[in-house]
Amino acid sequence: MMGQFRYKALNGIRALRRWVVPYILSELHPDKFHPVLCYLFTDWKCNVDCHYCFQNDNARPGMSWETAKSSIDWLKAIGCRVLSIMGGEPLIRKKFILDVIRYGSENGFFVYLPTNGQLMDERFIDEMGEAGLAALNLAVDCVEPKPGLPKAFSKIEPQFRYLVKQQEKYGYLVFLNINICRNNIEDVRRLTEIAHEYRIGTDYHLNEAPHDFVRTDHYKHKEDSLYILPEQYDQVDELLDWLIEKQQRDRWPMVNPVAHLETLKKRMRGTIPAWDCRAGQSGFLIRPDGSLAPCFDMITYDHDWGHIWRPRFDPEELKALKAKCLPNCSSTCFYTLGHYYNPRYIPEWVRKHARVG
Repeated sequence: MMGQFRYKALNGIRALRRWVVPYILSELHPDKFHPVLCYLFTDWKCNVDCHYCFQNDNARPGMSWETAKSSIDWLKAIGCRVLSIMGGEPLIRKKFILDVIRYGSENGFFVYLPTNGQLMDERFIDEMGEAGLAALNLAVDCVEPKPGLPKAFSKIEPQFRYLVKQQEKYGYLVFLNINICRNNIEDVRRLTEIAHEYRIGTDYHLNEAPHDFVRTDHYKHKEDSLYILPEQYDQVDELLDWLIEKQQRDRWPMVNPVAHLETLKKRMRGTIPAWDCRAGQSGFLIRPDGSLAPCFDMITYDHDWGHIWRPRFDPEELKALKAKCLPNCSSTCFYTLGHYYNPRYIPEWVRKHARVG
């Protein structure tokens, strides 16, 4: 075990080298494509069927090792140093993911793995720690399984306990990723309390419908997608106010800025204040075939944004797209990224990181 001091020092150095330095370079060279982070979609397939998810597709092939390796080589060449491995469910192919983690870590990346955790076991947790994983985002939406929400804490509690236990040994961070739906509002509160009991962070998403101009022909739960309905607005407001209080007053670590939690209240009512979306600029994603997209909602949008080694994120095309999608989007990942591109909020980011190591 490395102890709390070494654990926090390791993650502080990681944050400086892999988040702060690329951030500064992107500010110094705003005319260049200099992303801070990339979401690498290695698989479309998933082992569960969440009714709100329109991005998994079990009929499509995953990423090849050649594409994964070339993607990391290209990202390194353009100065990006944060790599998030996405799906579907990445752990559909465990050995492949261990190879990606290892290669990314060896090349100086902050490698971050979102997973529902149901395919994890103790052996894999040790292997990913030894491979150099920097952070694990554990997606859970309820304490016990609910209709349309199979990602339940009860299904992964043994793995979760071992995962948290091994944090200091390997130096990675753990936090819970929770999607607020119409049938899990009380579960969100309890999952937040569980995270606090284990001294880990949380982040939150509001279950949003896909944009009507995005291809979702494979999505089979359009009539049961669990989006928030008007009769839940007051209950969700109360939950968001509680989360804000826990973050501001009690200093519980949460990825979402308070401003984003406040924005979610407006978003579910159909309005949202203008915000600095840096999709296709400071963050973007790579699909399993090596083609590019600016953000999650645009992953199935029919437009050519280029390919690894040949990006074509044209500023005018991005501007036209965002004019259509931003009034209906409150993306946690890209809202948070844009929030911290305002220099006045950088101290907030530093304080949050220091609290969780």
